Amino acid sequence: MNRKTDAFAFDAETMARAQKIVARYPEGRQASAVIPLLDLAQRQNGNWLSQEAMDYVAGLLGMPQVRVYEVASFYTMFNLKPVGTYLVQVCTTTPCWLRGSDGIVAACKDKLGVGIGETTPNGKFTLVEVECMGACVNAPAVQINDDVYEDLTPETMGRILDELKAGKSPKPGSQAGRRGSSPQDAQGGPKEEGGDA
Repeated sequence: MNRKTDAFAFDAETMARAQKIVARYPEGRQASAVIPLLDLAQRQNGNWLSQEAMDYVAGLLGMPQVRVYEVASFYTMFNLKPVGTYLVQVCTTTPCWLRGSDGIVAACKDKLGVGIGETTPNGKFTLVEVECMGACVNAPAVQINDDVYEDLTPETMGRILDELKAGKSPKPGSQAGRRGSSPQDAQGGPKEEGGDA
């Protein structure tokens, strides 16, 4: 785990949120708040968890530090090293792969100039490969920070990255006009080639 040289502490706003979360649990069960508090720490710490941030959460919850490290290293939503401003997580599990995730990965590599597990030299984008994001019906899917983009093509993925580079906020959700998980040919979305109507 990487070390950050500065001491970590929640700012006033994050501490207020943390106290509300911890208050939800019965006396003696505060350790149950470890995942949401690690999430708060990661958000405050530039989207990654330094050892100091994990130690701070352990202290707040009265937990052994190693227990917090175990949680943080088990769940892939926690980043144990610095990542870019935009964490681009491309799902390559079977449903996304069958629907073209290889092309999405290639589009990301081409637009960003980095490989899987790398961060752009300006620190803006980190590209990672992830397992199932639960958006299989609208595959292929990519999560960028808290937003999920579905029904992607290499072209729409490139447009999303271009918009982020330009400081814009691309609209998350289906990029094919689909509502929710309706059939792809319903409600104005593109029709599957070779599929029955």
